Amino acid sequence: MSIWPTTIKKIDSGKNLLIKFENNDEFTVSAELLRVECPSADVQGHGGPKIIVRNKSDVVINSIEQIGNYAIRIIFSDDHSSGLFSWDLLHDYGKNHDLYLNKYYKSLNLI
Repeated sequence: MSIWPTTIKKIDSGKNLLIKFENNDEFTVSAELLRVECPSADVQGHGGPKIIVRNKSDVVINSIEQIGNYAIRIIFSDDHSSGLFSWDLLHDYGKNHDLYLNKYYKSLNLI
């Protein structure tokens, strides 16, 4: 797929990430979703079952680092920073934000 971003910046005091892509798609993705769906091994389960990360509704994005021409690293307020978010993954999280967040809340028995 490889849709390239034109803008990536934290907004709302780090509660959300604004991402604009070259195909004119534009998304706001919550820090909570990015944290609980982080592509890091400690969230994705080190090859085993995915870990349900709890109590991240108040997490914010402290900073963003570009990794080459393919991804960003997000440093969250809980000091988690080991996941690399590719452009395709960010596009997917933007496009399916509510679906992923509702699935997460359901796993916590919140909906």
